[in-house]
Amino acid sequence: MLVLGVDSGTLSTGYGLVEQRGSRLYALDYGAIRNKPATPHPERLFAIQERMQALIRLHHPDRLALENVFVSKNARSALVLGQVRGVVMATAIGEGVAVQEYAPNQVKIAVCGYGHAEKGQVQNMVKVILGLQAIPKPNDASDALALAICAILRETFTSKTEMRG
Repeated sequence: MLVLGVDSGTLSTGYGLVEQRGSRLYALDYGAIRNKPATPHPERLFAIQERMQALIRLHHPDRLALENVFVSKNARSALVLGQVRGVVMATAIGEGVAVQEYAPNQVKIAVCGYGHAEKGQVQNMVKVILGLQAIPKPNDASDALALAICAILRETFTSKTEMRG
């Protein structure tokens, strides 16, 4: 199974591709799509769409994992983040890739075993689970890898429990 995790943002959208081979998980690619602050918002969205499409066409993931929308005190920030998420979801669906959403605490439980884990704990566990030499940078990429790990572990758990039931 190959999952593309995406941590949405207009200036930096993190991505991470995780593949499951047997009982091991491997990071195949990760990084961030970066936009300059001076770039107009519609152009940022288009750049994210183009790079997402290129990543999907290059790697052919089985699914895309996104974090659920959180409630923000800043309505403008929530709206902008929602637009980025919409572009990412529409691009994935347009390329035939299923989209799954996870709450932040679901990701933390899957990666750390604790739903209130600190960001540093999650980053360190991503490094350990994927057998990396260092914590993936930038932070958006590490978050995206955590989303992909969560999707794989939840799918593995679900398929194993369905076999027993």
